[in-house]
Amino acid sequence: MSLIKKSNANSDISRSLNWVSRAGLRPTKQRIKLAQLLIGDGENKHITAEGLFDLVKKSNMGVSLATVYNTLKAFCDVGLINEVMVDGGKSYFDTRLDDHPHFFWEDTGQISDAPSDSLEIINLPNPPSKYEITKVDVIIRVKQLK
Repeated sequence: MSLIKKSNANSDISRSLNWVSRAGLRPTKQRIKLAQLLIGDGENKHITAEGLFDLVKKSNMGVSLATVYNTLKAFCDVGLINEVMVDGGKSYFDTRLDDHPHFFWEDTGQISDAPSDSLEIINLPNPPSKYEITKVDVIIRVKQLK
């Protein structure tokens, strides 16, 4: 069983190294370690910087919160992840890159992907002169009925 875990760890490292390098970022140890937590398992994630830092602490990686923030910003700048802002500036980082809406779960403060098959965004206003619309974020706030 330990051989399987080691093999999976090696594939996580390889996936993470390729992901960071392909974007043109220098593959530092910290970036690779954080990339492993974000995409190592191949699953999409929504995570805050603080949530990622908690995973770092549990993994005994020795990466500071400032490094987590800086790395997430670098990943966003090169298009590896998207930043989703909710509730006056609270940021979640999404590893799924296609345009899609999100549910914001008011009871837990988490976000998740929302189905987009019936969503239509039409009649957007014209942007101001010399500007273009680059993205439209759709956050659907939900809370449990009492």
